[in-house]
Amino acid sequence: MEPMGKISPSTLSKSDLPWQILWNKEACTLCGRCTAVCPVRAIELGVHRKRVVQTVIGLTEKPGNVFTVYHGVDQRTDPAHACIGCGMCDLVCPNAAIRPIRSTDVDKLRFHVNQGGMPRRRGGRRNDPRSVLDEIKFIRISMLTDPALDAGRHDFELRTLLGRILPAEDLAKTLSENGWIPPVREIYPLIIGGMSFGALSPNMWEGLQMGVAYLNEEKGMPVRICTGEGGCPPRLLRSRFLKYVILQIASGYFGWDEIIHALPEMREDPCAIEIKYGQGAKPGDGGLLMWYKVNSLIAAIRGVPQGISLPSPPTHQTLYSIEESVAKMIQSMAMAWGFRVPVYPKISATSTTLAVLNNLTRNPYASGLAIDGEDGGTGAAYNVSMNHMGHPIASNIRDAYLNLVKIGKQNEIPLFAGGGIGKNGNLAANAAALIMLGASGVQIGKYIMQAAAGCLGSEADRCNICNIGLCPKGITSQDARLYRRLDPEQVAERVVDVYLSFDQELKKIMAPLGRSTSLPIGMSDALGIADGDAAARLQIRHVL
Repeated sequence: MEPMGKISPSTLSKSDLPWQILWNKEACTLCGRCTAVCPVRAIELGVHRKRVVQTVIGLTEKPGNVFTVYHGVDQRTDPAHACIGCGMCDLVCPNAAIRPIRSTDVDKLRFHVNQGGMPRRRGGRRNDPRSVLDEIKFIRISMLTDPALDAGRHDFELRTLLGRILPAEDLAKTLSENGWIPPVREIYPLIIGGMSFGALSPNMWEGLQMGVAYLNEEKGMPVRICTGEGGCPPRLLRSRFLKYVILQIASGYFGWDEIIHALPEMREDPCAIEIKYGQGAKPGDGGLLMWYKVNSLIAAIRGVPQGISLPSPPTHQTLYSIEESVAKMIQSMAMAWGFRVPVYPKISATSTTLAVLNNLTRNPYASGLAIDGEDGGTGAAYNVSMNHMGHPIASNIRDAYLNLVKIGKQNEIPLFAGGGIGKNGNLAANAAALIMLGASGVQIGKYIMQAAAGCLGSEADRCNICNIGLCPKGITSQDARLYRRLDPEQVAERVVDVYLSFDQELKKIMAPLGRSTSLPIGMSDALGIADGDAAARLQIRHVL
């Protein structure tokens, strides 16, 4: 407690905070569960002094004051321990005596979070609930008698291709000169995007892998998951489940020693190799695994000392241009697996996307392009990067597809879109819209965290402390006391539920289009939007 009458510039009242704790003194039994579970120590047990006026019968004595002491829960207001609204106190309270509420007043905490000369870092996504994808409607409805109109009875081929599809003449030339055909994988169009073993807790990562394996082996759905930067457990590299995994290499090269050493012992080839140049949450800013998460296991896998922050440079330090990247990085990775594995880059959505794409079209070893829009992100990013940098994914993927159409290569190089897909719960509709705008498939990260593990973060800046290892659900923590809260088998069950539900919804959207044999990639005549400017920008129908 500060001395009475002395306040600092960052002294705040509860009204200045975005989240306020409501505590019911009558219902509380002072069990201490709420204070024990709070990830940022925003509440603490306190001792309170209360004055009670004592009345007497008759006039023999004067009324007096009696001071009593009672115990209760106090909310801290210093910026370092401000409530994040996660609601864990409410979840564990046996008497529903405490809960956070969103303040209706102006949030003044935003003026005080940058301390020590460092801008604020946070996890989660940008604080913008809007999405143009949610405004797109599917307006083409087939009125013909067609089995595809019955989404429940008709069989749909919900598959997409990851890999370079060369024209017949180019394929014949490559085959005659090199004796080589570009590798292609037939996969499900919904990919779990790169979230590293380090960014996610061991239980969360294991649950995702178990769910993907079940979908492949029991449900016959060729679902794929990307490791993110940082490598993966050695046992996965040597298991038969590696074929369901996309290995990512990023500018930090973390974890790649383990992968290279495991090459001679791999029982299966990975699905693909993803070379990460950028990501939507922090375009041009590289990656960052903060020291809170670098425990002994993560340090061993990544080949670094324990307890230090692990920043990835914004670009690969050995490369100076996208041309050199195609010539060196993509071809060397293809060579490492004997040209059997597709290799493709992942970039942040940007106005320079077309320059990257045009260069990829000239090299047969480039197997596709993944574009990550501005709304993506589950790791540590600077607030200013997350909220004020990046490019929307819808217009970027549309530009890329139309560029491929212009040069006659729209069926040759697959485009994969990511970044905020399904952030308002409309996963299948958002994915279908992007596919019809030109994507061959979509990547999701935060959605699967919310749906499969119950992530508490939101665009309203609720929770969003993925970066500091204090995730109240144990999803993004490397602290065993936290991640043991998460049951990997239940995560796997939820992953399966998400995919089966998505599969049904995507069929419901595809059925009226009369497209039952293939994904409607680039079928933009089926799309409409009420916003005239958006319609003109995306070159789809303007409907009111």
